Amino acid sequence: MGVSQSRPVRRNTMSNPKFKPYTRQSIRQARQWQWLPPDQQEAVQVVSHVMPFRTNEYVMEQLIDWSRVPDDPIYRLTFPHRDMLPIEEYRTLRDLVMVKQDDAAIAAYVHQIRMRMNPHPAGQMTHNVPRVNDAPLRGLQHKYNETVLFFPSSGQTCHAYCTFCFRWPQFVGMEDMKFDAKETGELVSYLKNHKEVTDVLITGGDPMIMNTRSLADFIEPLLAPELEHIQNIRIGTKSVAYWPQRFVTDRDADDLLRLFEKVVAAGKNMAIMGHYNHAVELRQDIAQKAVKRIVGTGATLRMQGPLIRHINEDPHSWAELWRTGVRLGAIPYYMFVERDTGPREYFQLPLARAHEIFQQAYQMVSGLARTVRGPSMSAFPGKVVIDGVANIAGEKVFALQFLQARNPDWVRKPFYAKYDPEATWLDHLKPAFGQERFFFETEGQPHHVAPVERKVIPIGSAREGCTHHSNAA
Repeated sequence: MGVSQSRPVRRNTMSNPKFKPYTRQSIRQARQWQWLPPDQQEAVQVVSHVMPFRTNEYVMEQLIDWSRVPDDPIYRLTFPHRDMLPIEEYRTLRDLVMVKQDDAAIAAYVHQIRMRMNPHPAGQMTHNVPRVNDAPLRGLQHKYNETVLFFPSSGQTCHAYCTFCFRWPQFVGMEDMKFDAKETGELVSYLKNHKEVTDVLITGGDPMIMNTRSLADFIEPLLAPELEHIQNIRIGTKSVAYWPQRFVTDRDADDLLRLFEKVVAAGKNMAIMGHYNHAVELRQDIAQKAVKRIVGTGATLRMQGPLIRHINEDPHSWAELWRTGVRLGAIPYYMFVERDTGPREYFQLPLARAHEIFQQAYQMVSGLARTVRGPSMSAFPGKVVIDGVANIAGEKVFALQFLQARNPDWVRKPFYAKYDPEATWLDHLKPAFGQERFFFETEGQPHHVAPVERKVIPIGSAREGCTHHSNAA
């Protein structure tokens, strides 16, 4: 059931707006709340106890077409749905939330649901956290030789939350699973001792939720002469889509652009990793102006996002997004496969279908947009891209390779999996051509063993003298 066609769809009244978020506690204050039928209102109130929910006025006024709700892609991207939980879980939680209103029972049941959702996929907690003197460094991840991820504590929220977000534990109070660093001291010390690192990715949450002064406190120490091996400073952000005003009309938007210019003037690449999920996010004038202002500083803007069922299965939307980005000066970068966490049953697509959508979108764009790579899985061993589907020696197979890997020797090494039209993740695939295991799997382990138990991460590195694997894998 959608809203009445006679209701306004979007209003262009946000020339110089102030950011206004909405959560489960405040969404009733939004005028659009009354447009939702009772069953959708209930779903938001119930499911948002499990998954984080936060939207804002720009998303609701400019990006959601309320005449298409609940099937509008941005509505599904930002508002929880009852189908994100199995039927029995939803019924039990609904009874606790709407009838019994027992806070202790709600908290216990919600924790049970979250823990079965694989809250930290791909070894984030177990294998990616760097250690110094056998102590973990809070707020850092170091999975690949060249790149360190940094999670500033003041950037651990977003202008709006995506319902598919693979970092959802950052936002729901799971403190023992949260990545956050209060300052850059440990990061700088770690980088001084790891000359193999060329890239620092500042991520979250969304670092762009911080004001410019706070962001500069984290970025400027990376410009020190003793860190000359750091060539690229990246910022992962969804603000380019959910709050482009951050780069245009916010009080310190100009100061932010001057910060980007400072990084560029220091001889480093300032790379904005813009998260886009649908072409509509780049149709707005202010979103396009944000792109132009970013690239006008000398920074680069790369476009990436996952392929998600119910939201962006249309290859025409991807092609439009990439073409628009290229016209504005952005670089199409990645189409990801939705990760194996959270309500993945609701969002996941078979790998065969993901490859088909990517291939169709790729065929619609010129060579300038074919910088995009995908569909790519950020799995435990590394980033695995589906290069194609082929028939080799009478067997139908997926052609795969690592774009990035825990062991550098695996990068760009092709391998093959039996074609499986139902598989949705790397761990669902089986080796082709009668092989027992993929080359990156532990010798002697059966194929059905759980991923973390059956993967092997060699201590040695392809580079002599590299200490990353022993300290940080």
